[in-house]
Amino acid sequence: MSTVKVDLERQLRRQTLWLKDSWMWLLKNEVLQATDVEGRRLKALDVGCGPGFVMETLGELLEVKGVDIDSDMVDACRSRGLDVAQADACELPFEDASFDIVYCSFLLLWLRDPARAVGEMRRVSKKWVICLAEPDYGGRIDFPSELSDLTRLIAEGIESEGGDPFVGRRVRSLFRVCGMDARIGIHPGVWDIDRLRSESRDEWHWAEQMPCREVDQHRLEKLRGTWDRALRDGTLFQFNPVFYAIAEK
Repeated sequence: MSTVKVDLERQLRRQTLWLKDSWMWLLKNEVLQATDVEGRRLKALDVGCGPGFVMETLGELLEVKGVDIDSDMVDACRSRGLDVAQADACELPFEDASFDIVYCSFLLLWLRDPARAVGEMRRVSKKWVICLAEPDYGGRIDFPSELSDLTRLIAEGIESEGGDPFVGRRVRSLFRVCGMDARIGIHPGVWDIDRLRSESRDEWHWAEQMPCREVDQHRLEKLRGTWDRALRDGTLFQFNPVFYAIAEK
């Protein structure tokens, strides 16, 4: 597997750890309590499942099948015994209403036609269509303010890879054009200073892997110096908005 994909897997694992408790709360309180489960585990489809970390997490509550377009990701899932098929999110190989719940996480920002994928998710769902997590880097807050330059560089890196770093604000409209009125919310997005210290190394590793037209080593070193000084004196602050959407058919 390429270094890029190894780095991506590492980041996806971190995101799953950050959001696990919030996802489990949403499922238990917003979905399962409102669904007549009749003593059975609901069938779910994870669209764009990647290496399967979210599948493993939600598998505590649901019977989950995954799909991903990347053969390496599919192989990684299958090597751990997960039920995953190789498929395009925009052309799901399932009959209408095949699953009780169809969900995705950190997927829509990478798709050229996210509305089509949401439409496919709606088609194969019996009841629930859920976007568990999509970021919006345009809403991120950094302090010291110089660090907003780092956020801009990350956003430009996502754009250079064909992604939309501002997709979070579009989630409601993407559901609406597919005939669904989604309940929109936001996950907790502020880390305390101890968490920032523990995550600092991996945060910078991820940022430095982002391709960007304007990145140069001197610029990154200057930003890292600002970050480290604020981390040492306890003034570093970040708010990272990650949105979710829940809709019933």
